[in-house]
Amino acid sequence: MEDKNKNLLASQDLATNLTALVVDDNIINRKIHQKLLKNAGLKNQGVGNGKEAVDIHCYGQSFDLILMDMDMPIMNGIEATKKLRSMGICSMIVGVSSRSMESEIQQFMEAGLDDYQVKPLTITKLSSILHKIKH
Repeated sequence: MEDKNKNLLASQDLATNLTALVVDDNIINRKIHQKLLKNAGLKNQGVGNGKEAVDIHCYGQSFDLILMDMDMPIMNGIEATKKLRSMGICSMIVGVSSRSMESEIQQFMEAGLDDYQVKPLTITKLSSILHKIKH
């Protein structure tokens, strides 16, 4: 199975110089998503809430991809996405949440998301996201 996943990624010729930020208050979800990104060749780091995601950009860091959870303490994904967009951040921001109600997803999308994926993120979902970044 492991080899099949590597082949799936390799066959799509995914860029290995992409960077990603995982924003999730659940450390297990954050680590899983970071491992998926790492296996796909993306340098990445994780933060525990939206405020940390905004702060890291204030310090001058930038990312090609931001995986944003919706429900987090201090600053949720909707607030953080709006704030990042208002700061001129053009990274691809993908909402990754277990929420499935259309109205909640719509509200998250309207905050400035480029895409939305239901948790858990899989290698197939990640490939689809990365494909959009490259094109």
